[in-house]
Amino acid sequence: MGILVALRSLVHLLLVLSIATWGFLAFELPLPGALIGLGMLLFTVVIWALFLSPKPVLAVDRFGQAFVELLLAAGAVAALLAIGVFWVIPVLIGLLAVVLGFVAAKK
Repeated sequence: MGILVALRSLVHLLLVLSIATWGFLAFELPLPGALIGLGMLLFTVVIWALFLSPKPVLAVDRFGQAFVELLLAAGAVAALLAIGVFWVIPVLIGLLAVVLGFVAAKK
């Protein structure tokens, strides 16, 4: 069970960093890109801490948690596609996140 939680946390970190990277790369640096990148990083970390962390701040049922996790995965896939990553890599990351979320919810 500990390995599953650690792997899920690493995938969540990858999702958060993907969205933050989109914020930095999709807009002109230094000013709008840096602000949007830091804002997206802060926003996704807050959403993760509120709903998806191992000890979430807001306790929701597993369906609400799965919905937030799906939104995070979809946002990361869209962000990776928007910055020009070949489509296979975002799809595999999204599938890995969804499968890990499903298996972790079953346990």
